[in-house]
Amino acid sequence: MTLVDDVKARSDIVQVISQYADLDTRSRTPKAPCPFHAERTASFVVFPDTGTWRCFGACSTGGDVISFVMRKENLQFGEALKMLAAQAGIEYREPDRRNDSDLLYKANEVAAAYFSALLTSPEGADARAYLEGRGFDTEAAKRRGFGFSPSGIETLAGHLKTRGISGRAAKTAGLVRQGKDGGWNDMFQGRLTIEIRDRQGNIAGFGARSMDGSDPKYLNSPRSSIFD
Repeated sequence: MTLVDDVKARSDIVQVISQYADLDTRSRTPKAPCPFHAERTASFVVFPDTGTWRCFGACSTGGDVISFVMRKENLQFGEALKMLAAQAGIEYREPDRRNDSDLLYKANEVAAAYFSALLTSPEGADARAYLEGRGFDTEAAKRRGFGFSPSGIETLAGHLKTRGISGRAAKTAGLVRQGKDGGWNDMFQGRLTIEIRDRQGNIAGFGARSMDGSDPKYLNSPRSSIFD
C-alpha cells in the first residue's frame, strides 16, 4: 500500500470535511451547503463508502479527501498529503527525489519543445486550425504552451533517445507506455498537447486532446512524483 492509499484509508472523510462544513450526517450521504461557494441549499454531498465528495451546485466538481484539503487550504498535493498523514498518525518522510525529479523535468522540457515544433509543422495543420477556431493564433498558442503529438508508434520515443533521455525517465515521466506487444509507444498520439506547470514554472506533465477521433477525448499525464 502506498502512502497515498494509506492516508485515504485512514482518513475519515466525514470527520475531515466536518472541520470546514456543517454536515447533516443523518443520512448515508451527509450533505451541507458547499464550503466553496455561497448558497442557501445543501448541494455538497459526501459519499463515505467511496471516500469521495461532490458539489452538485455551482462548483459542479468533486474529488477525494486529499483534493478537498488541497482546495480548501490552497495546498499542493504533497502539502495536503503531509497534513492528512499527520492527522491520521501516519509517519511522513519527505522523499529525497531531487535527482529523479530533475530527470523527469528534463524529459518533459524536451517533449514540450518537440510538441511545439510539430504544431507549426505541416503535420500540425489540423491542430492549428482547431486552435484558431478557439481564438488562439500561432503566437498565443506558443505562449500558452500548446503543441502537437502526431500519430505513430515511436515519434517522441525516438526523439527522446536522440536527446539522451533514458527509457526509464521517459516512462516514469509518462511520455511513453508499454504496448500489448511489449514495445514502447508514445503516450500521446494524434493529440493537441498543453503544458501543465507547477508553481515554480517547471513542466510537470501534459494534458492532451484527441485530434484524430481516438478515445479518450482528453488525456492527462499519468501520476508521477512531479505530476502529483
